[in-house]
Formats: sequence, C-alpha cells, structure tokens
Amino acid sequence: MSKVLVTGGAGFLGSHLCERLLAEGHDVLCVDNYFTGTKRNVAHLMGDPMFELMRHDVTFPLYVEVDQIYNLACPASPIHYQHDPVQTTKTSVHGAINMLGLAKRVKARILQASTSEVYGDPEIHPQTEDYWGHVNPIGVRSCYDEGKRCAETLFFDYHRQHDLGIKVMRIFNTYGPRMHPNDGRVVSNFIVQALRGEPITIYGDGQQTRSFCYVDDLIDAMVRLMDTPPSFTGPVNVGNPHEFTMLELAHTVLELTGSRSELIFKDLPFDDPKQRQPDIALARQELDWEPTVELVEGLTRTIDYFRSTLSV
Repeated sequence: MSKVLVTGGAGFLGSHLCERLLAEGHDVLCVDNYFTGTKRNVAHLMGDPMFELMRHDVTFPLYVEVDQIYNLACPASPIHYQHDPVQTTKTSVHGAINMLGLAKRVKARILQASTSEVYGDPEIHPQTEDYWGHVNPIGVRSCYDEGKRCAETLFFDYHRQHDLGIKVMRIFNTYGPRMHPNDGRVVSNFIVQALRGEPITIYGDGQQTRSFCYVDDLIDAMVRLMDTPPSFTGPVNVGNPHEFTMLELAHTVLELTGSRSELIFKDLPFDDPKQRQPDIALARQELDWEPTVELVEGLTRTIDYFRSTLSV
C-alpha cells in the first residue's frame, strides 16, 4: 500500500484513477481546485477511509508526505484551457515545478499526464514518441500545447539533474463517463447534441480523424506505467490506434442514441490538427498494454452515463 497523491483528482480522468488506486488498496489524496473537476465525480468515494479530498491549486506549493504523485491537474479541452490561457500555462509549468519539487523532497515517484497535443498538427502519421512535433508557439492552442511541452522539459531536467524517478505519458483522445458535458470535445459534444435532439456540429468537412481510447483502458495504462522499473521514464504514447473520421463518429453516435439530429457543418477551428493517431508499439513493449474496449462498447457506456445525468 502506498500513499498516492492525484492532482486534478476530481476531474474526468482523475476520478477514475482515484477509484482504481483505492481498489488496489492505496491511500489516496485527491487534490483539485474545481476549475473543471467537480466534487460530484468523487462523491461516491467520500465514505472510503482511505480517500481524502483537498481543495488546492497546484500553481501554489503543496506540503504533504506521499510515495507516488500522479500529476493530472490542467484543463484539457480547448473551451476550458482557452478561457484563461495565462492560467493554463501557469498550471502546466508552475504546477509541474511545484509537484516536481514535492517529489524531490519526499523522494516520491511522479507521473506526468502529458498529451498528444505536444505533437501539434503532425507532419508524420501515426505519431511516434521520437517525433518532436509541429506546434504553433503563438496560437490560441499554445497555452496548452506549449505548457505541456515545457512540463515535459521540466520532468526530464529534474530526472537528469536530481535523479528523480519520473514517468511521462502522452495521452491521446480519451472518453467515457464523467466527461464534462460542455467541454467542447467531440465525443461529449456529439452525444449531448444527439440526446437533446440538437443539430450535431461537424467542423470542417468531417474527414479529419481522431483515435478514441476508453477511460478504463487509459487508466490501466497509467497505473502500469507508474509500476514500470525506474529505468523506463517514457515518454510513452497511450491511446487507441484505431482511427475514425468525425463523420464516422457522428453517424455511430446517431445510431447508438436513436437520435434524428441533423448534421451541420462549420469552419474548422484555427490550428485544429487534421490527423491524430498514436503509435503504441512502445506501450505494448514496455507496459504489456493495448486497449481492449471497442468504440461502440465505450460509446454505449458513455451514452448511458449522459442519459442518466442530463435533463433530456
């Protein structure tokens, strides 16, 4: 049993990670400032004596005693991270500095939830971990893209300079229950619009692609990465390599919900990547991992969640 800190623990991914860690017998400290996370996501865990919830912003130092740190704190959808882009950058950079400083002090192993956005609008396909990316450093998405890139820099500098035990995971599109209904991400957008009978918004011509990983698969990879030998730091891509166009996703959601929503087309947002697909050969090799939940099964579970939480 370890004392584990999860920053961003009341968010979409964080709440599922807290569940998994508690199920494995760990003592979990969940930290969140509730910018995008919510107490509702972890309310069912509050009765567990091994679970503790703390309101805290990682841009300020935190003084606790822990064995492991999962650093997930940062708004991850364009609507949320562009709302206050300066704060987004601070969360990625200052948050990394504060959590790395904590890990150094208590000699904890620390995992960074990085992102496929470090690849920007990629010029190679699929993306491998040795690709340095194609990122606009001054665009509207830069607060998130460059913030996460800088966080990776800090992690590896702490590793080289202080021999700190680090793990870096590059997360590709993930979906599932407890996604924020208004986060602007394509899976939640399509499902919410379909359930409400609203037009489904397609940006561009709908031929741009994404690869969707169900949350349970992602959390399994995250825990496996934390448990790898100290010699393996990553970065490692984690996501589902099966690629779908936005039109394919929209039609699948319409079929699963039974919705009669029409499709409407709008201009593609600035700097929106045309393709996003992980090469997960390294994850297969080092984590003995690959996703197991097919898109239709994962979407069905996610639709059931939104049906139970939305007033439709």
